[in-house]
Amino acid sequence: MNYPKSVVIGDITVRDGYQHEEKFIPTEAKLWMLEQLLLAGFKHLEVTNFGNPRGMPQFSDADQLFKKIRSSKKVAHLIDDARLTAVTIRERSVERAIQAKLEGYGPDRILLMVSTSESHHFKNSGLTLNDYWKMAETYIKKAHGAGIKVNGTVSTIWGCPIEGPTDLNKAIEYTKRWFDIGADDVEHADHDGSASPDRVYRYYAMLQEKIGNTSKQIVHLHTTRGWGLANVLAALQAGMTHYESTMGGIGGQPANFVDGIPVAGTGSYYYKDPNLVGLVSTEDMAVMMDEMGIQTNLDIDKILEIGTMNERIVGRRLRSESIKNGRIPKSLTGR
Repeated sequence: MNYPKSVVIGDITVRDGYQHEEKFIPTEAKLWMLEQLLLAGFKHLEVTNFGNPRGMPQFSDADQLFKKIRSSKKVAHLIDDARLTAVTIRERSVERAIQAKLEGYGPDRILLMVSTSESHHFKNSGLTLNDYWKMAETYIKKAHGAGIKVNGTVSTIWGCPIEGPTDLNKAIEYTKRWFDIGADDVEHADHDGSASPDRVYRYYAMLQEKIGNTSKQIVHLHTTRGWGLANVLAALQAGMTHYESTMGGIGGQPANFVDGIPVAGTGSYYYKDPNLVGLVSTEDMAVMMDEMGIQTNLDIDKILEIGTMNERIVGRRLRSESIKNGRIPKSLTGR
């Protein structure tokens, strides 16, 4: 097998992972998680979503959390080398991010998103694709003017929970368009676990052939049907070097029920069991890559400790096997 000798893993637990939780995760717990991830060697973290907190109360502490991580003494020696991201789907949220940046605590990077499925895109953003592209072009320039980098995400690449099958070629077209209008990097998202390993390989091989620029392409895979690590392996074989994941493999749609109160979220869930969705587990992916001899520059043992604590924060058993079974021993035990 051919695969990269080193990769970059970004962790997005505090945003994508916790957004699906139906109880509010305390701000101090989110801060603890961000600090520990930085101490474990992660340099790319998603912190929050600057969208309307009425619909997504999990992010009602967005400004407070950014201020706390920026002023944390525990990670003061690491923060300048880290890239902290906020999701900003619409205009008002980008404006919030820019204002926070101007006040000295905002994100280094924001995330805008299109779906290759028109119906999914409209449900997620409230705009048609044509209107969204126009908005994105304007606000990328505004973000850059404030010193903020911009990620352009392409979602529903391998399938849409509303419309069904999608065209891989459209995702390649949208990737080119993101770069054409100034995006600094592009995330390629399996939104709901629709991707199978053969199609993951086919897509990323096509991406390498038609666009390349591997250091600016980010792999985002869900494991709804249990194929997550198989899909990671397929992406590795296609030569992809940048990945993102969540502790315990949590994440999904913004919760539509938080602390006993129904909220808007992004509407009804796409899946049958909200506890059986989410991204690839950070712990399991890091352990697998370490075993394969792929350099991650992460403290694997610390990651497993964080994963164990994350289960206590969330309050249930999550989807990491490695935190229970540990790493494979690197030397003889003498027993």
